[in-house]
Amino acid sequence: MKIDKKLIKELVDNLKEFSLTELEYQDGQKRIKVSRASKALEASKGSAIVSATKSVLKSSDESDGIRVKSPIIGTAYLSPEPGAKKFVEIGDKIKKGQTVMIVEAMKTMNHVPSTADGEVKKILVEDGQPVEFGQSLVLLK
Repeated sequence: MKIDKKLIKELVDNLKEFSLTELEYQDGQKRIKVSRASKALEASKGSAIVSATKSVLKSSDESDGIRVKSPIIGTAYLSPEPGAKKFVEIGDKIKKGQTVMIVEAMKTMNHVPSTADGEVKKILVEDGQPVEFGQSLVLLK
């Protein structure tokens, strides 16, 4: 597969121009996903991460399990208020419907419930991190 560098550059430019964190383009079987690096990585590199693959491959550590996804675009918070105990920690056993975090959108705090019973295997976002609709927030065993 030949990589269209001009198209990738245009997608990266659109990330910056529209202040997006992620952009995906698909034309038939070709799919290109461009996303900004995390804050720590972005500070050290100041660049975007580009992946151009037919299917997104994930490590077995992140692909095994049930994913609790963000219902909206907003800012994720792991506790009800600054300094308070987190809703869930790695290793916690949780029930379906239990709040795993809050996603704030337009000054409204939206509780994100677990979609299944399970044990928290991994928390995939940091406190105060912007999240997208459908982004995985928590991985359950």
